[in-house]
Amino acid sequence: MRKLTHEELLARQKESGRAPKLPFSVILNDVRSLYNVGSIFRTADGAGVEKVWLCGITGFPPDSKISKTALGAELSVPWEYCRNVLDCVKMLKAQNYQIILLEQTIKSISYDEFSPAAPVALLLGNEISGIQNEIVSLCDGAIEIPMGGAKNSLNVTVAFGIAAYHFRKKLLAQSAGVSF
Repeated sequence: MRKLTHEELLARQKESGRAPKLPFSVILNDVRSLYNVGSIFRTADGAGVEKVWLCGITGFPPDSKISKTALGAELSVPWEYCRNVLDCVKMLKAQNYQIILLEQTIKSISYDEFSPAAPVALLLGNEISGIQNEIVSLCDGAIEIPMGGAKNSLNVTVAFGIAAYHFRKKLLAQSAGVSF
């Protein structure tokens, strides 16, 4: 066994072409770290996310701090800035998006017990305070990542990666007519 070279990775990507985007968006509300925003763009690209919505104080491209961790994904994943997250959520709901909150609530379920319904938008909040209560009530559901240690949460980028790839797996299975 050996690692693929950078050239082999590029050739493999060129051969397979770009996979179609999934009916899956992410909403970032008040994510304060530009490095977190960039990392989420990179993970969104890998997971096949169709669009990133940047709301509130969340920074947006072009920005060198976003580019440092996004590694160009901010150029390949469509994004839009929407000042008010409430307006963004209402607009997506009007387009029949299921809005799912990644947050610990009294009704949240483990992410691995959840099956998204397409189209779906995953809502992520501020690294410290999460999502405002008035937005929580508009969501169609909430998922969380069970924690086994002393800390009660993961970094927003890590949490997004776990949830995004779970959503990807479920959405791809649904489109192929497979259930598990």
